[in-house]
Amino acid sequence: MPVASILHELTELITSTIGDYGLYAVFVLMLVDAVLPAASELVMVYGGALAAGAFTNQKVVLFGHTFEEGLSAYLAIALAGTIGYTIGAVGGWAIGLYGGRPYLERHGRWLHLDEAKLDRAERWFERYGDWGVFLGRLTPVVRSFVSVPAGVLEARLGRYTVLTLLGSAIWCFLFAGAGYLAGERWEDFHHAFRYLEYVVAGVIVAGVAWIVVRYLRRRRRRGLAEDSAAG
Repeated sequence: MPVASILHELTELITSTIGDYGLYAVFVLMLVDAVLPAASELVMVYGGALAAGAFTNQKVVLFGHTFEEGLSAYLAIALAGTIGYTIGAVGGWAIGLYGGRPYLERHGRWLHLDEAKLDRAERWFERYGDWGVFLGRLTPVVRSFVSVPAGVLEARLGRYTVLTLLGSAIWCFLFAGAGYLAGERWEDFHHAFRYLEYVVAGVIVAGVAWIVVRYLRRRRRRGLAEDSAAG
C-alpha cells in the first residue's frame, strides 16, 4: 500500500476517533504518544479545530458536561493533551526504570527502541542531563523516544516530570491553538507542518550544537589556564 494511502487512513482513523470521543480520545492518544508515536501534532491540531466549533455535531464533552465553543473548550483540549502525555511519559519512565536496559535490548522492538537508539539516548542524556528531556519534548518524532530511555538511565522522577510537563504543555497549547485558529482549514496547517518539522528540528539541532561549541571552548580555555598556572 502506498505511503500516502497509509497516512491518509491513519489521519482518518485519528480524526474520526477524536470526533467520536473528543476529550477522552485526546487524552488517550497523547498518553500513548509519550511512549509510541501517535501523531500528537495531528491530535492536538484537530482537537483545537474541534474546540473552535469547526465540525457540525461534534462537541467537547467531559463526564456529561459540554464545554462552550471557544476558550473553555480550547483549554479543556489542551489540558487533556498535556495531562495525558505527562502520565504516559511517567509510565514510559517506569518501564525503562524497572525493565532495565537488558529487557529493552530483548523486547525494545515493540517500543521501536533498538540498541542503537538507546545508545544515542544515553549519549544525549550524558551530554545535556535532565534538560535533554525538555528539549526532546519539543522536537518532532524524537519526543516519543525520550520516556523509556530516561527511565533506563535513571533520570530523577521529580525533575523529569516537571520538565516533561512544561515541554508537553508548550506543545499541546501551541498546536491546539493552531488548530483553533485554523478552524475548518486545519488540514492546511497539518500538511504545512510536515515541512515545518524539518525547520524546527534544524533549529533545535543548531541550538544544541552552539551550546556544545561554547562548552568545549570554555573547557579548552580553562585547561589552558590551568596549564599556564601549573607551568
